[in-house]
Amino acid sequence: METQGKVIICRAAVAWGAGEALVMEDVKVDPPQRLEVRLRILFTSICHTDLSAWKGENEAQQAYPRILGHEAAGIVESVGEGVEDMKAGDHVLPIFTGECGDCRVCKREGANLCERFRVDPMKKVMVGDGKTRFFTSKDNKPIYHFLNTSTFSEYTVIDSACVVKVDPRFPLEKMSLLSCGVSTGVGAAWNVADIQPGSTVAIFGLGAVGLAVAEGARAKGASKIIGIDVNPDKFPLGREAGISEFINPKESDKTVHERVMEITEGGVEYSFECAGRIEALREAFLSTNSGVGVTVMLGVHASPQLLPIHPMELFQGRSITASVFGGFKPKTQMPLLFTQCLQGQLNLDLFISHQLPFKDINKAMQLLHQGKALRCLLRL
Repeated sequence: METQGKVIICRAAVAWGAGEALVMEDVKVDPPQRLEVRLRILFTSICHTDLSAWKGENEAQQAYPRILGHEAAGIVESVGEGVEDMKAGDHVLPIFTGECGDCRVCKREGANLCERFRVDPMKKVMVGDGKTRFFTSKDNKPIYHFLNTSTFSEYTVIDSACVVKVDPRFPLEKMSLLSCGVSTGVGAAWNVADIQPGSTVAIFGLGAVGLAVAEGARAKGASKIIGIDVNPDKFPLGREAGISEFINPKESDKTVHERVMEITEGGVEYSFECAGRIEALREAFLSTNSGVGVTVMLGVHASPQLLPIHPMELFQGRSITASVFGGFKPKTQMPLLFTQCLQGQLNLDLFISHQLPFKDINKAMQLLHQGKALRCLLRL
């Protein structure tokens, strides 16, 4: 390709400050260095991690100017020295947490937080040389990276450990959902909780991740899935995902865990906290069966509050764990998930609530912020 080895000037949505509207402008994107890949992003969407970073909820994460975005799909434009598992023209997904394949975590079954390329909200430069690959087009000032990916740009440079090849038969607009939210929820049900057929499930928070948990639980044959959310507008989509009963905490004079205990006659085998609220985590834990209950935490908790569980409560037969990217090893395990989606095991159409051009990214941000969107798919 004629752009290989050259600086590319393209459009990107740049964050210049916490809570400020993203600015659509021309940026320079350097060629990939050793073990890096430059991608042409075709589709990207916004998840709550992007929204949190945009709002500047964690001061330690703030570095401006910055290009956000991590849920996307695209095509390889060029590869740097040493990249052997992909080439220009390949269809790929950028993944916010990578897999080097060589560290002790990557070599251990059941672990997915690579020692070198694990998700790091504080990371703002490339691993190889500690520098950025983005610059302003007018005065050549550095623009920082985000979550190993920075997909709110027509072109981006990513460590090859954070890029997964996709069979070209798969529609990239749907596959983009698997680079974060859907995989996080489905994997929590399949890999982390390992839901068994006939079991009962409670899901706290029915955003994209919560609905993905429901899809995963339905696919594994759960007998009863209970959805908990304060927004009843989410319930119709929940039914499509396999949720049979709903609880709105605002409409009950009992606590949520008391209602779950009544519905299930003793509590669910699995509960999933997808709201990022400490109160929801406590209720999720108490909603599980004393003896076999497992709680999986998926919500991102910005609050400084500690885990709301007394150590002695763990002696009652309940356990609690957390999950990043659904426990998936990106390069090793994601290809099978792609195939399962192609076979119809998961309904990805369920998650796309809006489709907008890239220039409308601020509108998409507001829709998610206002709770009016599940996933806004942006076409670049």
